[in-house]
Amino acid sequence: MGDFTMPALGADMEVGTVTQWFVQPGATVERGDIVAVVDTEKSTIEVEVFESGVVDRILVGEGEEVPVGTVLAHISTGSDAGETHSPVVRHLAEKLGVDLHAIAGTGLGGGLTRADVERAARPAPVASGTGGGRKGPVRSSPLARRRAAEANRDLSTVAGSGPGGAVLATDLAAPISAIRRPATGTEQRAEAVRRATGLLMARSKREIPHYYLSTTVDMALSKEWLERTNAGRSVTDRLLPAVLLLKATTLAVAKVPEMNGFFVDDRFEPAPTVSLGVAISRRDGGLSAPAIVGAEKLSLDELMGRLRDLVGRARSGALRSSEVSGATITVTNLGDLGVDSVYGVIYPPQVALVGFGRIVERPVALRGLLGVRPTLVATLAADHRASDGHRGGRFLAEIDRLLQEPGKL
Repeated sequence: MGDFTMPALGADMEVGTVTQWFVQPGATVERGDIVAVVDTEKSTIEVEVFESGVVDRILVGEGEEVPVGTVLAHISTGSDAGETHSPVVRHLAEKLGVDLHAIAGTGLGGGLTRADVERAARPAPVASGTGGGRKGPVRSSPLARRRAAEANRDLSTVAGSGPGGAVLATDLAAPISAIRRPATGTEQRAEAVRRATGLLMARSKREIPHYYLSTTVDMALSKEWLERTNAGRSVTDRLLPAVLLLKATTLAVAKVPEMNGFFVDDRFEPAPTVSLGVAISRRDGGLSAPAIVGAEKLSLDELMGRLRDLVGRARSGALRSSEVSGATITVTNLGDLGVDSVYGVIYPPQVALVGFGRIVERPVALRGLLGVRPTLVATLAADHRASDGHRGGRFLAEIDRLLQEPGKL
């Protein structure tokens, strides 16, 4: 039996609210399936499961706010999967021809009872009334009524799976992007995001002994390679300079692993893979830094596709839990805003943040001659408990070296 808990969707998260379940007791889930939506002070996140099995019980209902680490549901895994229901319930369901995965339980913790099976076996009564709709008010949960109002849906057209045919929020199955939030809610969320981000950054500066380094990178070869590579490609298939910077950062980690991981329990824990956090400005205000998981395995084109997808979902509020809780190093790129250089603040418990400014032509001495070359300033903010200036310097030098050989990225 596995416990599905309220995840820590960021170092500053203390509580979260389950706003919607996409599964019910008896449902089979696979690793990576989205099973719930959690609302935090900063954003709304789709939460995934990290093990396959059968949902045994749901312990936290929709609309409930609970601390991080609270068990939200029990999931039967391995040999105990499939033994979710009592022998009596399974025997009755088999006798009556009822699919246990298709009905909701009204017992303790959402478990199935004999009455649930018998009710499912009876044909649903046909409601009378004008227009063929249901007679009288539709039985529904408060959250379902609110969801229906937000999505402008008629509850009488929705088949309910709750007790007595009541419509539950899960029956609406509305994607996050379809939920229309009131403007006041957007303003409140933006204010909450800035407040939470400010508190996290204050904690970072207070607890992490930052050191900062910078270097100027000659981008002439990278720029020429991009122009040749993008020639003949459609606009949607072109590579942006940002993807070269992300790839170079990802590969540089292999040479200087002290930059990739977490400082927890008074020691540095290197990460075995690279979950590359990307700082993204949100439409409702503030910043988020979701991760491209397994970035070291991606080609430039794959990384470009993942970046476009991540930016779009971050700005529409449709991120997943694995993307907001597992970044091992973060990159912030403010070059498109005309910023020459950016010195970031580390996201705890990470130990490094890389910043890139805009590509701008500057006078450069090359092989004894002075010329004008496209350059950018790369910066590093690193945790002195995990590395030192020598290792940080090697890391920036490796990023520079990689950008001089863009064809090998």
